[in-house]
Amino acid sequence: MRLMTLSLYLSGFSTFTGCSEGSFYKSSDSDEAATSGEAPMEADDNGADGTTDYDEPEVEDDLQALPPATTPLYTFVANPDRDTLTRIRVDDLSVITTKVGARPTQVVTTPDFKTAITFNADGDTISVVDAEDLSVQTIEIRADRNKMVVSNDGRWALAYYDASADDDDSTGGAQSFNEISLVDIENLIEWPMVSGPNPRDVQFSEDSTTAIIVSDTYLSRIDLTADEPSPEHAELSPGETSPPKAEEVAMTSDGSAAIVRLFGADTLVHIDLDTMDRSTLDVGEGPTDLDITPDGTELIVVARSAGEIWIYDLADVTADAEVVNLPTSITLGSLVLAAGGDRGILYSTASGDAVYGLWDRADDSVALRELVKPPRSVGISPDGDTAIITHTRDNGTDVDSTSAFYNEPALSIVDLNSLFSSSLLLPSEATSFAHAADGETGFFVMDGEPYLEILDYDTLIHEEIVLKSLPVFLGALPETNTAFISQEHRLGRISFYDPEEGELNTITGFELNADIEH
Repeated sequence: MRLMTLSLYLSGFSTFTGCSEGSFYKSSDSDEAATSGEAPMEADDNGADGTTDYDEPEVEDDLQALPPATTPLYTFVANPDRDTLTRIRVDDLSVITTKVGARPTQVVTTPDFKTAITFNADGDTISVVDAEDLSVQTIEIRADRNKMVVSNDGRWALAYYDASADDDDSTGGAQSFNEISLVDIENLIEWPMVSGPNPRDVQFSEDSTTAIIVSDTYLSRIDLTADEPSPEHAELSPGETSPPKAEEVAMTSDGSAAIVRLFGADTLVHIDLDTMDRSTLDVGEGPTDLDITPDGTELIVVARSAGEIWIYDLADVTADAEVVNLPTSITLGSLVLAAGGDRGILYSTASGDAVYGLWDRADDSVALRELVKPPRSVGISPDGDTAIITHTRDNGTDVDSTSAFYNEPALSIVDLNSLFSSSLLLPSEATSFAHAADGETGFFVMDGEPYLEILDYDTLIHEEIVLKSLPVFLGALPETNTAFISQEHRLGRISFYDPEEGELNTITGFELNADIEH
């Protein structure tokens, strides 16, 4: 199908403004904890060092569940409810839409900016879309998969079923949770295969020659240079009848090794990806978070029960790790690093404590500060100077009925240089975030609320703009300070907001072009 371009430009938008009176997020909460208002769990016992041991993991999830795909010229947004893909031209804000598969839930662009790739959850397909003419080619994949990961070079896509996504896409009949689809995007070929039980994460090496899939009890490796790719499997806990389940995996930048964190295990599993040999690495008691530094040189693990941070040199992970002691007065189980890697925010969602710690890597000091509620998610602005912390309705251990935030969601903005903060009471939980390119402004929208919220990172003041309909997704156009908000509307609706202009510009009806053929 060739599409007739029917573009709508900013000069034809309906415009209004309104204000109320008043890259990389890591979030941690279960759906039940987010809505029940109950404490997420109970403490088992107190350790001798004053820390608390917990049975619950630090559950991490990406708060931006449906991020846009960007190129220097275009931004692509999937529209799951309308089975379409919208292309926004960055320079003139023209908008055009094309049909893809049923319920596209993800979109990714290739590094050469020539192609957009959508994962169509209800269609059991992947669509390959030409960025210029929006022509679409479709590849069938295994039924009932719900997640897609694309390699760095855009050559490969891997679709699998992620049970933690809590998205039941089964169409009936027998269903496998192990089956995966490896797709050669360049040649439009699908390779069906099987991983270990309940795949949890997929990663590609930087050179896109290797893919790994970590499941509950196995790590699978795929050599993407082979004529007919097929998986090799390494058991994570061989010989154990009730093995601990994998929670996180990190791959070295050269693709030579993978390190897996198992829930409840006090060692890490090291897999040599050349030989698939397994060994273990020492770590502190109760590891609950595992991250690679932004420069790719170090692996950092938070050992929650031990109250320690373990730092490994990725050039030789078998060498002795550096150990940093954390304050014993509070439980810290998750870490978000600033883009520069020079500092990070420590927190916990399993403890119910309304506290965070700022870790300064220059001297390994940790400054503790109180929050209005326990943290749900933590993000740091691109310049590393501001933290945005969201809170669920859950009150945790510290918030009582006299608090204005009792049983209500909230958001806190923190100046990481002074640790001064400001908190907002929210009518509903935040669902999407974006940062302006200059790093001075943030944006967010909330579930079921017709507002765009604007955060000034310098003053910590927020502004509120009324939208014409409920937001579906929020993003920022690349290398600009302009936010865009796709909204619920049967014919398509997108609004643009530039903080310098202070006006919301909205177009409606661009979905009309999705069915036009030429």
